[in-house]
Amino acid sequence: MEIKYIHEPTDLQCGQAVLAMILDKTPEYICEYLSNDRETDLKEMKRTLREHGAFISDERIQVNNKEQLPPLCMLSLETPRCWHWSLYCEGTFYDPEHGILSDFPQSSRKYFWEIRYER
Repeated sequence: MEIKYIHEPTDLQCGQAVLAMILDKTPEYICEYLSNDRETDLKEMKRTLREHGAFISDERIQVNNKEQLPPLCMLSLETPRCWHWSLYCEGTFYDPEHGILSDFPQSSRKYFWEIRYER
């Protein structure tokens, strides 16, 4: 799957940026779809993905290293500043705040939900 990186439009829109990257939409579309331009919660993330035809696992799984990740997943990371949404796809991290990375951004606790989506 090819991901087009999207930097979060504001400090509060990491969730919208992650959804936009997965679904090949714009953050503005996601904000309008959710009627929310601030922090997103897990319920909003899952609902948006499912309503757009994506599979997302119900189970949150704690992870320590990237070798434990499935090919595509949404990440919830406890960063030094806050809890933060991020995206992993086939060996690369697409982080709305920190950019395109080869490993997790700095975070003490890391969780993922597997996603399967065909565009």
